Amino acid sequence: MRWNCVVLLGALAFAGCRGPDKKQEGPLIVTASPTTNGRIVRVNTGSRFVVVNYPFGNVPEADRRLGVYRSGLKVAEIKITGPRRDTNTVGDIVAGECQPGDEVRAD
Repeated sequence: MRWNCVVLLGALAFAGCRGPDKKQEGPLIVTASPTTNGRIVRVNTGSRFVVVNYPFGNVPEADRRLGVYRSGLKVAEIKITGPRRDTNTVGDIVAGECQPGDEVRAD
């Protein structure tokens, strides 16, 4: 949450530093994204679970279903089950296959 506020304030500060632009109409609107993507760091294919790392303060709650993406294509779906420790959490693979480095985000 703090990080989102810092990014938002920084974006607003730099938005005012632009010179006059004849093509721009109306004010510049900046909105913070409420979701942050995670990355798979470990995969256990035998037990079908993954360990997902998130930025600090953005770890999703348990029982949440998320998509797994590789090169922009959806390759799997996981369900966050926990346990949760620091910026890592565990999720069960519901469908598809996962690899370390895959992106995890809300569908």
